[in-house]
Amino acid sequence: MQGRLVLVGLSAAIALGAAPLSAGAGTSASPAGFPGDSSFAKSVQVAKVANVLATTQQTSCYTPEVPYGLQQTAEGYSGEEDCAGRSTTGEALGPYPTQAGSASGYPASMPKLVKGHSESNLVDDPKYPKHLIGSSKWFVSPEGYNHVLGFYESTDGGKTWPSQGHIPGYEGWTDNTDPVGAFDGYGNFYEFVLGYQFYYDPNGGHDFNIGNHAVNPTVPQEVVAVAVRPKGSSGAGGWKTTVNGRPDYVATYAPIGNEPDKQWISIDNNPASPHFNTIYAMWVVFNAIGSKPYVSTAQALPDGTHTPWTAPQRLPTVNGTAGDTYLLPHVDGFGTVWTPVTNFPAKQGFSTYNLSLDYSTDGGRTFQGPVPVPGAQNVIQPPYCCYQNTNTRSGITDTFAVGRRLVNGRYPLYVAWEDYSTGFANLFLSASYDGGATWTPSKKINDNANPQVDEFQPNLATSTNGTVSIAFYDRRLACPAFGTAEAAAAGLALDTNNPHYPNLPPYGAPNYCVNGAVQFYDAHLNAKGGNLRLSQHSFDPELNAPLYALGTDITRGFLGDYFGHDDSPTQSFSSFVSTYDDGTNREHRQQQLVATVAIP
Repeated sequence: MQGRLVLVGLSAAIALGAAPLSAGAGTSASPAGFPGDSSFAKSVQVAKVANVLATTQQTSCYTPEVPYGLQQTAEGYSGEEDCAGRSTTGEALGPYPTQAGSASGYPASMPKLVKGHSESNLVDDPKYPKHLIGSSKWFVSPEGYNHVLGFYESTDGGKTWPSQGHIPGYEGWTDNTDPVGAFDGYGNFYEFVLGYQFYYDPNGGHDFNIGNHAVNPTVPQEVVAVAVRPKGSSGAGGWKTTVNGRPDYVATYAPIGNEPDKQWISIDNNPASPHFNTIYAMWVVFNAIGSKPYVSTAQALPDGTHTPWTAPQRLPTVNGTAGDTYLLPHVDGFGTVWTPVTNFPAKQGFSTYNLSLDYSTDGGRTFQGPVPVPGAQNVIQPPYCCYQNTNTRSGITDTFAVGRRLVNGRYPLYVAWEDYSTGFANLFLSASYDGGATWTPSKKINDNANPQVDEFQPNLATSTNGTVSIAFYDRRLACPAFGTAEAAAAGLALDTNNPHYPNLPPYGAPNYCVNGAVQFYDAHLNAKGGNLRLSQHSFDPELNAPLYALGTDITRGFLGDYFGHDDSPTQSFSSFVSTYDDGTNREHRQQQLVATVAIP
C-alpha cells in the first residue's frame, strides 16, 4: 500500500561541511573514475537537457485528515508545520466535504505546509503536446508518510507550472496514494486515486485496524476512485470528484484484509478506435494469501463525466502464483488494451518474478492471457529494502509501452525490467512485433562502465515517429566531493544518519547519489546513442525521504515506486525526485524535477 532542527540555505550547508567526518569520505572530483561514466556526466549539457524544479514554483497547503506530531532531527527533516498563510496555489485549505463525518480529534485543526513530493506520473496531452499534467505524492509530513495526491500543470512544454495544488475530493482518507492519470479523447484528464485510512500509534507507526480507533466512519476504509480535471481548467480548482452526491468510487473495500493497491489507468483516446474513449481502470487486491488483479471500465463523456463503472472483473494470471501485481495498461492503435502482470511465485519466497501480458480486443468485456515474455522469466528481484549504501527501497521493477507506429502491420509491444542477478540492479528490454507470439532477445539498457552500481525503476514511452525511450534512476556517478559547490547545493552536509553507509556525510560516495537517465531506440530497438543523463545535478536520496514504516525508523526511506515519463512527437519529458537546491529548494526537500530533451 505504501507504494505506501532544520538547516536552510547553502551557507548553512557549507558551514556544516567544514571538514569531512572521516578520511574515508573521499575527496576525488572525478565522478566515478570510469571514462565512459565521465562522458555520461557531461551528456546532459551536450544534449541540452532542460531542467525545472516544477514543485518549487508554488507553495501548497492542505488540512490533513490525521495530523502527525513526531519529528526527526537529521537528514533535513523539520516536522509537520502550520501553513501560516504561505499557500500561493489558490487551492481550498479545508476542512473538506469528505471530512465532515470525522471522529473527534480529526481532521487536523489547521492547514499544514506541503514539504515533499515523491513518486510521480507525467502525461503529455495528445491534442496539445505542450500541455502536461504531472501528479505526485504531496507530503505534509515525510516522517509520518502523511500525504494526499497533488498535481502540477504546464501549458508551455514544461517551462513553467503555474497550476498546482493537492487533488481535491478525497481528503477524508488519511492518505491518497499512487499518482497516475490519463487524458480522454476530449481533452479531460482523469486521475485514478487510492484512498485509505489509518491512524498513528504513539511511536509513530501506522495502525490500519481502524475498527478499534475510528478516524472517519462515514467513508469506506479503502477506495479506488477518480478525480477528473475537465478540459480548459486552470488553477488549483476545477476538478470533478463526485457522482450523484458522493465521491466517484470505482470500488470500495470495508474490511481490513482486502487491500486495493497499485492502481493504474489508461483511456483509448484514438478517434479511429472501435473503443474510443473507453476508460480502463486496473488495480490489485492484496490479502493474506497473495494478490490478484482487477479491471473496471467506463465510457468517457465530453463534459468530463462518464458512464457508470462496470463491476470489477478479475484478470487472467499464471496458474499457481500467489502474487500478481504491477498493472500498466496501454491501448494500441487498433483499440486493443494490453497490460503486463508481474507474477511472484510463492514457492521461491517472492525472490523472483515472471512477466506476462493480458489483453482485450472487445473494449474490456473479456480478457485473454497470460502471454509470457520469454526473456523475463525467473528474474531476480532486487531487495525490498534496500539498495546498497542507502535506505532507498525498491519499487516497480518493470515497465510496458505500445508503439505508436505500425511495424509489419502490427503495433510493437515493449517490455523492460530490472534484474538483480549480479547483486546490482541492471535493466533489460525486449519487443514483440507479432502480438506477443515471439519476442526479441533481451538487451541490456544501461551502459555504465562501472558494473557495481544500481540502475533502477525503468519507465518506457513511445513517440509518434516510432522512437522508444526508457527513463530510469542512475547511480553511476559518485556523490560530489567535499568542499565543492556541488556538494553544498546537494545538501550532503545534512546527511548524517544512515546506518547503511559508514562515512558520513557521503562526500565522493559511490553508488549512493542519484541522477535521472534515458536511453533512446528506434522502433526495432537499435540504440540512438548511449545513455543520456537527464539531471544537471546529482541528488542525495536520503534527505527528507518519506519514512513509510515508522516515523522513528530512518532505515525505511522512500524515493517512490516509479516516476513520470512521456513523449510528445518531438520532446521527451520526465518528472522525478530531486533534493538538490538550485536556489529554489533551500530545505533540500523532495521536489519533482522535470527534464525535457529533444527526441533524436
